[in-house]
Amino acid sequence: MNKPSSKKRIKDAGQGYLFMSPTLLVLAVFIIGPILYAIFLSFHKVQLLGDMSFDFVAFDNFTRILEDNRAIIALKNTAKYVLIVVPTQTFLALVLAATLNAGLKGEKLFRIVYFLPTLTSSAVLTLIFMWMYNKEGLINNILDKVGLPTYNFLGDPDIALNAIMLMNIWATAPFFMVIYLAALQDIPDSLYEAAELDGASAIQKFFYVTVPFLRPVTSFVVIMGVIGTFQLFDQSYIFSGGSGGPNNSTLTVVLLIYQYAFKSLGSMGYAAALAFALALIILVATLIQRKFSKEESLY
Repeated sequence: MNKPSSKKRIKDAGQGYLFMSPTLLVLAVFIIGPILYAIFLSFHKVQLLGDMSFDFVAFDNFTRILEDNRAIIALKNTAKYVLIVVPTQTFLALVLAATLNAGLKGEKLFRIVYFLPTLTSSAVLTLIFMWMYNKEGLINNILDKVGLPTYNFLGDPDIALNAIMLMNIWATAPFFMVIYLAALQDIPDSLYEAAELDGASAIQKFFYVTVPFLRPVTSFVVIMGVIGTFQLFDQSYIFSGGSGGPNNSTLTVVLLIYQYAFKSLGSMGYAAALAFALALIILVATLIQRKFSKEESLY
């Protein structure tokens, strides 16, 4: 009896892997393979143009990161971007979702209007904001008409990164708003009714009923926000023309990786080391966030 049963299990497992083989092949070729190749490159000095060469340099590419002033600047800019954008877009998404969930008139119209920025291509959105941020653009014209000082959003190192932050918060908050809105509609009305019987105000119900119930969703939103913001590239590239300027103020880690990989000969290995280091930073930040969220205790 055991032998046929064992053979049947092996046969069933073989059929299962056979059906999964196309997906496994795609994962191996387009995800796992490139990851392993990038790790391989990070430990080598690579020459891809002309005569290809791979010289093993051990951890030299990683120690070079600590000595690279532009890498330190890029990491600081990216960290500042993450620390400001993620909390702001999370809070704004929650507020927008709460207002839509309140049953206001024209709720469906507001949903469409709020979500429109997410539907716009990132490159097109950046070009639109560059026009608005121009010295003679829409924002400076409005500021000038109301008697406020105007700014050189694209050329001032103290403002350029903040301008990108503002654009990204406006564009990404609606996406997370939809996630929050779906979660809000799953909160039982009995919880709000019980809180109201206890004399809780609308603000108290929000902070003591809504926010705790949404903690697992907030954890997901924050993790996705951290991963997305650490990978900032296209907006910074378009804003600065690929340079990370002015004065490296919009230089991000991913933009720096691009510059070393495709604009500096012989730096592909160093670019791979930067990418590997960034992946580790994202992993650590995600694990820390999950540790502090303690979402498992809610279940």
